[in-house]
Amino acid sequence: MIDNESGEDYLEAILRLSQSGQDVHSVNVARELGVSKPAVTKAMRLLVQKGYIEFQDKHILLTESGRAYAAEVYEKHRFLTEFLMRLGVGKECAEADACRMEHLISEETYAAVKKFMEEN
Repeated sequence: MIDNESGEDYLEAILRLSQSGQDVHSVNVARELGVSKPAVTKAMRLLVQKGYIEFQDKHILLTESGRAYAAEVYEKHRFLTEFLMRLGVGKECAEADACRMEHLISEETYAAVKKFMEEN
């Protein structure tokens, strides 16, 4: 498990970039998150230490556990964004709020939101 929100944001960004079919490099992650390349380098070192990513010819690859963790965070993000938009929140605001909420929401509350979304 990651101790901070930014680590989860990095994993989520790597997942989204890799799903788009492109090779993922630090510069792509920096651009995606609006952070500096040195910040990405530092974060990547920590994610390697935790076993969530690995490098192959300067390409960033999610490990099996990294992919599972990133997919979990991204699913929360998508459900929360959709939930907020259904409540009438604009897309940009819903995305920003969901990004913050995905890190803090309890499993109980998330399960209730997910159930509500699936039933409505």
